[in-house]
Parts: sequence; structure tokens; C-alpha cells
Amino acid sequence: MEPNHLKSNEIVFELLCRGLQPQDNQMLRRAQLRGQLRKERNGPSVSFIQPYDDYEKNVFQIEESLTDLWDLLNSENVTSLVCTRVNTRLLHLENRINLLKPSGKEQILKKNDFNTQLLTLQGLLIEHSESQIENDLSKLNMSAMPSNNSYVQQSTVSIVERGSPFTQDYRVYISDQNGPISPLHDIPLYADVDKKILNMVVEIPRWTNAKMEITLKEVLNPIKQDIKKGKPRFVSNCFPHHGYIWNYGALPQTWENPEHLDDGTGAKGDNDPIDVIEIGYRIASRGEIIQVKVVGTVALIDEGETDWKLIAIDVNDPLASEINDVADVDKHFPGLLKATIEWFKIYKIPDGKPENQFAFNGEAKPAAFALNVVEEVHKFWKQLVSKEVDAKGISCINTSLEGNPFKIPVSEASDIINKTPSLGSPQIVDPTVHRIHFIKNNVYKPRL
Repeated sequence: MEPNHLKSNEIVFELLCRGLQPQDNQMLRRAQLRGQLRKERNGPSVSFIQPYDDYEKNVFQIEESLTDLWDLLNSENVTSLVCTRVNTRLLHLENRINLLKPSGKEQILKKNDFNTQLLTLQGLLIEHSESQIENDLSKLNMSAMPSNNSYVQQSTVSIVERGSPFTQDYRVYISDQNGPISPLHDIPLYADVDKKILNMVVEIPRWTNAKMEITLKEVLNPIKQDIKKGKPRFVSNCFPHHGYIWNYGALPQTWENPEHLDDGTGAKGDNDPIDVIEIGYRIASRGEIIQVKVVGTVALIDEGETDWKLIAIDVNDPLASEINDVADVDKHFPGLLKATIEWFKIYKIPDGKPENQFAFNGEAKPAAFALNVVEEVHKFWKQLVSKEVDAKGISCINTSLEGNPFKIPVSEASDIINKTPSLGSPQIVDPTVHRIHFIKNNVYKPRL
């Protein structure tokens, strides 16, 4: 939901139904709602309340919004921007109608009529959106573009959440305009081969600590929360850090081969797609696909395995043109590389594990070195999906790799997702997840 697309009374309602007192002016109210929505995306949900005792006032405002939306979708020029605005307002209306507490037959019929209009408007929006996508693709002539040189546009990629957040059954699936895709196999590694721009799958937004990751052994490789001792895992907050200090994720179409002994690190791969830390200013969202420029890498030795951590920046970041190598990171983000090494060294100490080690004495390697690593793990992925190596349980199911033995129809992929538990309310998170752990000389001292 984007607050900029909501009308004034709709923003006020969204704040009040969350138990928040709206700010004094419209600009501050929009900012207030945006901050709350961000908080809800990255943490437990809130309980919604019906903010208006005046049933007729609420009904009047719903009718007013429905009329606006009918006019918008029946106009001659329904652009992508109009579709985005309508989608946000429909999300608002769905929430608002659900909160109505009708009494008596007439009010029940009125609510049923609202729901019928809502469903019809949602159907019209889908039709307009599909038509707009076709127009956009035609303009871009995407059918003539090489598949490994195409930007994955976030506007055509969406997430499908299943299960209840912060539980063992929670999953985040990825879909494009055609249907479900695997974030590991179907998203191309390169957004632009010539410019060395890569696609990154965001697993963990900055400042959050729910340990989310692409799962290798499930069909379509959804993002799920790592499980530790039967419970969803949260990374410890080691002072002065809270959660992950960058957007964290992985590069698609990569695989760190656990049978390959790296000459530089002296350790084998960790059997995962290669990890990326994105250092730009914006906090990304879970499941988001962003385009990044790799500027360096460090080589973590995690429990005896090579675990590359690529350092990258979103190409849309205001500083992206000035950050091209490791030295630029130190120049424009002084202290970040040092904090990064410290974070990875100590983050498992509160769990009773020893300090992590780094190859190359913790030195960050330059961009050219990092890109060579990317090419190597991309080669390993190609071997994986072409059955040249033993997958050992890794699911290579995909919906777009032409001629690949693991490719399945989109309809079959949809059926797989539909058989998983529906999206439910988030599990209440234990408050101890937010505890700050103080570590002296890399030895954890529990704070009682």
C-alpha cells in the first residue's frame, strides 16, 4: 500500500484503525502511515479496530471511494500509474469493508453489495494491468532482447506469501507476469552483461533479524525463515548493531559447490547461492529484486566452509556512480567495511559458537576479483541445473529455462503454491529477540 495514492479520509481511516492518532497535516499523516506500513512489513502485524462509531459516515466514505474507482477504471486512459493507485485504494477498501459491523438485514445487504463491487473492480484492475503489461512489453520489444541481458522489473515481479510469518510454515514465493518462478533458477544473474549489473534477491531487509533465506530443497525455492532447534531463527543483536546492517540477499543462478576446494580460501563451498550485502541508503523489502553493482567481496570461513559475501550497491542509489571498488566504500562509507567484518565475526557468539574467521586476513578483495568469483559460482550453477553434478536434494525445478530437464508448466507451479497453507496472522515474536548482546574481546558476557 502506497500512502501517496490514498485520499485524505482514507489515510486517516488507515491510521485510526491501527489505533494511531493522525498527525496535524496531510504530509505528516502520509509519512506517519508509511512508517507504520514499513514496520508491519518487517515485524508482527497489528490488530485492526473499527475507528468510526458513526456507521453512516463510514458507509458514505466507502461509497465515495467506490465511485472514484469506477470512474478511474472506466476512463479511456488507464495507465500503469493509474493501476498502481487503484490497487492501493482497493487494498484500503478491502480492509475498510471487512471492518464494517452491520446490524440488520439492510446493512448486511449493503456490505454484500460493497464486496461485490470490490471484486468487480479488482477484476477490472487485473484486465487493465495485463493490457498495460502487454503494451509495455511491446514498446520495449522485449521478445527481441537476450534473456540473459534483461532487467527484471520489480513492477512485474511480486511476492506470494503463504503460511504465518515467524512460523515454520511461512514461505515467500516469487511470481512474474506469467506466474510462479524460482528466485534461484528463473531470475537471470545479469541485468546487464556489458555493464556488469546483477540481479539480487533480497532475503533480509536492513535492521531486521529474522533469518530468511532461499530454500534449496523445496520446489520453486521459496524464501523461508531458517529453523533452529525447532523454532524460527532470529540473528542475535550484538552491540552496537541491531539485526543485519545492510540489505542482505543472494544472486540468482549461482551456487557455491560444496565439492569445490577454493585455492584462495583453502575451504570448500557452503552449498548455497552466493550471498550479497547491499550498502545503499534504501531499506529494501523481502522478496524484492534489485539491480546491483558489485564493488568487492570478503571471504568468510563459516564453520569450515567458504562463504563469500559480495559487497554491492543498488544501481539506483544516489552514490552508485561514485562507488566502483572497495576503496570507494571506505571513502564514502567510512567504518562500514570494518563494521562488516566485526558483524560477521561475532554474530554467532551469543549462540555459543566460536568467532568466525576470514580468508585473506579479513581483507576485502576488489571488484574485479569479486566478479571472477561470481562467474565461477555461476558456472557451478549451470553444472547443477544441467545434471553435470549431483544435486544432492537441491530442487532445480523452474518455469522458464527452455530445454531444461527440470522445467515445469506455470500451471503446475501454481498448483504447488496453492497446496501450501494460506497466509495467516504473524506469530507473536518473543521479546527476547530484541535483546542486545554485549561482547568483550569477542567473548560473550550474558547480561542478567
